[in-house]
Formats: sequence, C-alpha cells, structure tokens
Amino acid sequence: MSEHIQLSIALCRIGFYTCLQKLCCRAPPPPRPEYDVVCIGLSGAGKTSLLSRLCNEISDGTVPTTGFSIKAVPFEDAILNVKELGGAESIKKYWSRYYQGSQGVVFVLNSAASDEEMEASRSELHLAMQHPQLCTLPFLILANHQDSPAARSVSEELSSMMQSTKPSGCLVLNLQIQKHLELQPLARGKRWILAGTTMNNMEAVKESFSQLIRLLEEKEVLPSRI
Repeated sequence: MSEHIQLSIALCRIGFYTCLQKLCCRAPPPPRPEYDVVCIGLSGAGKTSLLSRLCNEISDGTVPTTGFSIKAVPFEDAILNVKELGGAESIKKYWSRYYQGSQGVVFVLNSAASDEEMEASRSELHLAMQHPQLCTLPFLILANHQDSPAARSVSEELSSMMQSTKPSGCLVLNLQIQKHLELQPLARGKRWILAGTTMNNMEAVKESFSQLIRLLEEKEVLPSRI
C-alpha cells in the first residue's frame, strides 16, 4: 500500500514540475511592430503636448520643439517612433530633410487659429501631401484645441475612405475644416483621417492614432496618385 502512495506522490511531483517548467519556459509574446512616423504642423498647434501626454510625460510648461525630437509612443498594437519637427518659420523650410524613411504622417493644426494661420496650415499640408516622399503615405490630420470657444468644430459623422482599394479606416467629415484645408480633390485616392482632438480627451486622441496604425498595417495597398 505504501508503494502505491509513494508512486502517486512521485507522479504528482512529476506533473507539478512539468507544469511549472511549461509556465517558466513559455515563449515571450511577439514584439509589437514599430512604425516610423513624422509629425508636422505650425507652432502652437500642440504637437509636443499631445505626444508628451501619449507618452505619459508631464506636459505642464511644455517647451515648443525648436528643431526636432523623437519619441517612442507605445500603443496596444504597435509602437510609433514619432519624429516631431518644430513648426517655426525658420524650421519649416528644412522639414523635407527629415521625411526620408517615414511610413506615416501626423499633421497637427490649431482648429481655433485665425483664417490667416489656417491658410498657412492648409498650404503646409498641401505641400506635404504632394511631397514625393510622403504622397503615398497614410495621413492623420488632427484638428487640435477643440475645447477652445473659437475652434472650428469637428462632427462625429463617419464616412468610408474615398477611392480606396481596401477598407482603410474612417474619415471624420467636417465642412468648416475641409473648407479651409481644401482637401478635395487633392486627397482623393489617398489614405487619410481627419479628427478633432483636445488635451482633455486623450482617449479620443489614442483612438485616432489607432486608426492610423490600422492604415499602417494594411498590406498590398496600391500606390496613390495625385
């Protein structure tokens, strides 16, 4: 009888150590994909503050970027290596030097800006969308400072992306913003998202970036033409 007990104990120990070994030797989860993204926009648009909050950094007293900075912004499905370029007049002319290697574009604008500043944002956005190194990349256009009384509002109506070879995320439609940016027909056939953002709703900001990640994950997308 004691031999049966000893055998049972031995079998239990073998089973225990086998389970423990499987738990300890379990393969680590696969690494999240990484994408290189360039972030541009005029000074005061809020690029640095948004990226700092996404990285859980303290954004109080944020100093505008005077040259460029790189942040690894973690998301559940991917890591975005965001190269943020300063938006001052003295820096904008050098933006194109930093476009090489980009896989996506984040363009941030101040939705509460004056018509003159909005026109300047429109011009820079058009130049970026037509640049040879960016014209085929997905764009995330963020109309920031939506909590300002002077902000041009962004509606919550969603529409399918236009002229896409595959489902390519969603486009947030807004007549005011689109009127100033004049995205059609310039952006026809491209993959882009327009979304309103505010520092008071970072979940919405994260969702907008998640939509960009879904565009970056798409495979075998045909090149777009202007």
